[in-house]
Amino acid sequence: MMKRSVIDILDLTLEEIEGLLDTAQDIIANPDKYARACARKKLATLFFEPSTRTRLSFEAAMYELGGSVLSVTDAASSSAAKGESVADTAKTVSCYADIIAMRHPKEGAALVAAHSAAIPVINAGDGGHCHPTQTMADLLTIRREKGAFSDLTIGLCGDLKFGRTVHSLINAMARYPGNRFVLISPEELKLPSYVKKDVLAKNGIPYTQTTSLEKAMPELDVLYMTRVQRERFFNEEDYLRLKDSYILDMQKLRTAKPDLCVMHPLPRVNEIAVEVDDDPRACYFKQVLNGKYMRMALILKLLEVEV
Repeated sequence: MMKRSVIDILDLTLEEIEGLLDTAQDIIANPDKYARACARKKLATLFFEPSTRTRLSFEAAMYELGGSVLSVTDAASSSAAKGESVADTAKTVSCYADIIAMRHPKEGAALVAAHSAAIPVINAGDGGHCHPTQTMADLLTIRREKGAFSDLTIGLCGDLKFGRTVHSLINAMARYPGNRFVLISPEELKLPSYVKKDVLAKNGIPYTQTTSLEKAMPELDVLYMTRVQRERFFNEEDYLRLKDSYILDMQKLRTAKPDLCVMHPLPRVNEIAVEVDDDPRACYFKQVLNGKYMRMALILKLLEVEV
């Protein structure tokens, strides 16, 4: 019987998300309580696409739970370079580990792995599709900074077309009442029509689209910045033309609310000026730490470990 996996944030009910958030906050408050929870358990991190934060976050999470890690950090150094399928890789790794965290450049690869593996699979990002554990980090950050998930005006800025973190966050926040979205992007990087139709319009969630970050700024409770992703472009000229479309600096924050929560899934290139880092509204490095706690909570849940 296939073990439960998490490929999309929608694989989790609202009650389960709240439970994971509660577990993460208990881990923050009582780290020693969890220090041996996953003793003798092994996490395999299969990363066929470059990553720093997500891979290290998963590995730190497992180590802090008392488990160990087996790691593939480059497709060129794995059997994928020999032509091995994702399905066969997942079946093979199931013989060595207890749980898999997988990042892959192709949409749907994590789902294929989940159907083939005998152990739980966590999608750590598949192409431009989904990144559910980043969304869990985002949710914990919003909960800790704003206190609730409802009645918020959420600005999403930058690459809304290819940004898998954006797509996952919209899916998550669309489930809470009273939220509205401001979609800030160049015309070429607008949110895909299927997300607007199947998530926002279908659920009656109000949204506006604009190309101006400055005009949107005063109304925002949360600002989610994203980088323009070079790896998603087929044309270098298009990337160079769009990469600096939005740069958040202190001048642009001048009209923002005093309790604005500025987020970014990272890495940033230059879309947030370094001068913003010292502003109390900058929450993106808090997101990084929150990601570790949420991944710890998810590993515990999927391994059915009771603490």
